[in-house]
Amino acid sequence: MTLKQLLSACILGAFVVILSTQPGSASSAGKISTEEKSVAPAGVETARVVEARQDSSWVIVDTRLNDAFNGWIMDGAARGGRIPGSVDFSANWLSVDVKNRDTLLNEALENKGITPDKHVLLYDANGKDAKAVGEFLANRGFSRLYRYDIKKWAADKTLPLERYENYQLLVPAFIVKEILDGKRPESFQGRGRIKVVEASWGEEKNSYAKGHVPGAFHINTDRIEPPTSTKPVMWMLADDRTLADFALEFGFQKSDTVIVTGTEPLAAFRVATVLRYIGVDDVRVLNGGTRAWTSAGYSLETERSAPVPVDHFGGMIPGNPDVMDTMDETRAGLKKTDKFTLVDNRTWKEHIGEVSGYDYHDKRGRIPGAVFGYAGKESAYAMEYYRNPDQTMRNAAEFLALWKNRGIDTNKHLSFMCGSGWRVAEIYYYADVVGLNNIGIFSDGWIGWSNIASNPVETGVPSSPAP
Repeated sequence: MTLKQLLSACILGAFVVILSTQPGSASSAGKISTEEKSVAPAGVETARVVEARQDSSWVIVDTRLNDAFNGWIMDGAARGGRIPGSVDFSANWLSVDVKNRDTLLNEALENKGITPDKHVLLYDANGKDAKAVGEFLANRGFSRLYRYDIKKWAADKTLPLERYENYQLLVPAFIVKEILDGKRPESFQGRGRIKVVEASWGEEKNSYAKGHVPGAFHINTDRIEPPTSTKPVMWMLADDRTLADFALEFGFQKSDTVIVTGTEPLAAFRVATVLRYIGVDDVRVLNGGTRAWTSAGYSLETERSAPVPVDHFGGMIPGNPDVMDTMDETRAGLKKTDKFTLVDNRTWKEHIGEVSGYDYHDKRGRIPGAVFGYAGKESAYAMEYYRNPDQTMRNAAEFLALWKNRGIDTNKHLSFMCGSGWRVAEIYYYADVVGLNNIGIFSDGWIGWSNIASNPVETGVPSSPAP
């Protein structure tokens, strides 16, 4: 059967939509309908997927957890990764409980080119995800829906699969669970001590005591970036001596493998980048934070775990100083625009000086020469441009396209900056996951820069257009 014949058969006969007995209709305003539909997209075989990859009237959609899209082996597949050219729209996003879920999902459909005029091929490996996304799309007026089991593709070693070069840096919840159960799953074979920690700001009662991944001990971010005792108050990266004391007190050694978790991923990524700077060999982050853990059906615990101090780290501190770009290195880099780009990962309003972004810092503006590189849309604690609705890492092709549109050249050294290091810690990790290695964090950020009176500052809309 030809592809055209297949389409005709699927559209006319094999695509089934059964309306629920509940009254109502799909919303024309783009909101998720309360009407339920049971959808059975027509199954296709591997040969049809190969053809669809070459046909612009099709869009191939990975509906699995984003961990699988990134590269992890899941649900019995023989190999990990995604079908080249596919986009992602995870069934997990449909169950996210946030106020603006409808808006986020609509934006995702638009950004990924998933439109009703296309033939939409949905693939999964568990027989459930594609069905869930199919139901969602049918409620949005999609009718050309098809289903494929990627395990068939993965079983054929002649067919290509793509995965991010360093996908293992973002760990799925099920992998963490296997580690806690005493196993050594994919990419952890041969590793020594594995520590699971929880990172959040403040005392344990603020977040940790309310529930954390079992066995994790708490790290208050004030331990790695203590607030200054004089005004203006700043939370700046601690000096190397303080970080060395922190490492020993919390039992970290150079040869460790550490998985950082937390309710707010920003805190987890901030602690993870500092541990890498200190020199811990293998530091990873739970992709999606604590939400990913509970979404996978695992329970949190409230019992306290304590770190076990050590007498020696096992190497120099900092072991990886290139993770952080100092004030002097940043000043020097700004003079070498052919080799260096300071990427401003704040909101647009912060970048142009309309707001400072922080209630404890009143200085507004940007560092001359910094290029706007996105983060969140309104808040200094939001990351919409880099996250999926479930707080996992966004499809890298999408944020790399944003960088390209702003003239950010990934062949240069990219020094990421925000207020003082939280937002860019997450972006640094995502850049590393993709395989970029000429990267660093200007940890002092806007707050550190603007509190030095001799440093130049700009405000207003730059020559490049607004996003």
